[in-house]
Amino acid sequence: MKSSKSFLDKFHNYGQRETYPNLLIKCLPFIFASLLIITILSLFFLYSPNPLTLVPNQDLEIIQKHSRNDENDHANTFVPNQEHGTIEENQHVSPSKLHQEKKTCDIFKGHWIRGLRGSSYYTNSSCPTIPESKNCFKQGRMDIDFLNWKWKPEKCELPMFDPKLFLNIVHGKKMAFIGDSVARNHMDSLLCLLSQEDTPKDIHKDSEDKFRTYYFSKYDFTLMILWSRFLIEGEERIVNGTGSGIFDLQMDKVDEDWAKVLPELDYAIISGGHWFFRLMFLHEGGKLLGCIYCSEKNVKNYDIDFPLRLAFKTSLKYINNCKDCRKGKLFTIVRTFAPAHFENGIWNTGGYCNRTGPINKGEVDLNKFEWHLRNVQMEEFKEVKNNNKGKTRFEILDVTNAMMMRPDGHPGEHWGNKWMKGYNDCTHWCLPGVIDVWNEFLLTVLQR
Repeated sequence: MKSSKSFLDKFHNYGQRETYPNLLIKCLPFIFASLLIITILSLFFLYSPNPLTLVPNQDLEIIQKHSRNDENDHANTFVPNQEHGTIEENQHVSPSKLHQEKKTCDIFKGHWIRGLRGSSYYTNSSCPTIPESKNCFKQGRMDIDFLNWKWKPEKCELPMFDPKLFLNIVHGKKMAFIGDSVARNHMDSLLCLLSQEDTPKDIHKDSEDKFRTYYFSKYDFTLMILWSRFLIEGEERIVNGTGSGIFDLQMDKVDEDWAKVLPELDYAIISGGHWFFRLMFLHEGGKLLGCIYCSEKNVKNYDIDFPLRLAFKTSLKYINNCKDCRKGKLFTIVRTFAPAHFENGIWNTGGYCNRTGPINKGEVDLNKFEWHLRNVQMEEFKEVKNNNKGKTRFEILDVTNAMMMRPDGHPGEHWGNKWMKGYNDCTHWCLPGVIDVWNEFLLTVLQR
């Protein structure tokens, strides 16, 4: 019985028994089958929401395959805008059109979709500088799905963060985050992202860990946090040697702790808002303007938006008129209010935040007070940008809309505070986590 020949035998011996055209015709089914398999595999890895997911588990980095059943279950509860169902929708757009979109597109208007981003930037193990209170996985958080979402602007794509590109842009420069603990949270995210390219040196830390400076020697780049509760002068009243929780704010004077460093900076990212939710007395020119949350006779009681507006107006005016800042050197970015997501109470009345996924764009309530605070900041930003004197450039980092959709991004009970057990942190953000998108925004703004 004549033995059958394999495809390879026939291919290598085609000159002896078969002509090339006949062999090619016989080979076509094999070629098409191979191309079909390659195409299917390529489409799977290109369009699969997250074929490989990085799962932090007790500080270990474990790569495992994503469960398609879990994805389908989640898809039944969250349906993104069908106009933008995939990340790769602009893959066939010409480079010139993409460049124009990148310069004109409003990257802050959009929604969250399942994405390839995952936790691919860093993990709670690969970044050693994550503060304990933001290292949610180390503090016991078990769900990981909140990492597997990507921000999708309405009319363009938001590029992934490129640490090398960022460090090349800021080579030889100094950048400072000016604001409260959420500003510190933002800096810590950037620190983790950049440390994947160059190991930062911790060159300054004050006794209360509120002022911190890191140096990236490979790129001669300095990154700082200049802590300021209100951006303006604010002193807590001391009663019997302890803090009273009551503050006196000088609405026409900036906080000298950051103002004295301003002339050294090339980039200033300024933000604030959360410290204004407390009892305060407002002063201007040595006179009492009014108060927040007080009930004293003959003292006008204002809403929080009033001192917030004055604080940003005073601070941005000071930056714009900075006499010691070199003309054209300083680039100032205003980061808008990042909402907290307490449910059924606030931090000290049993409020919590235990959601594990984003909410739909349509569920965002633009009548909420957080959105009003964002609008106040936007108005003050536009005012100073339209009246700047050329010494500094002003741009916006409008994170409010995106973060209002992410009640799942906070530490909640997983913040490891031994002295405040039973309280939840629904103000700050887990690392790695949702807040990393702020630095995707930041890089895009710097590129523009």
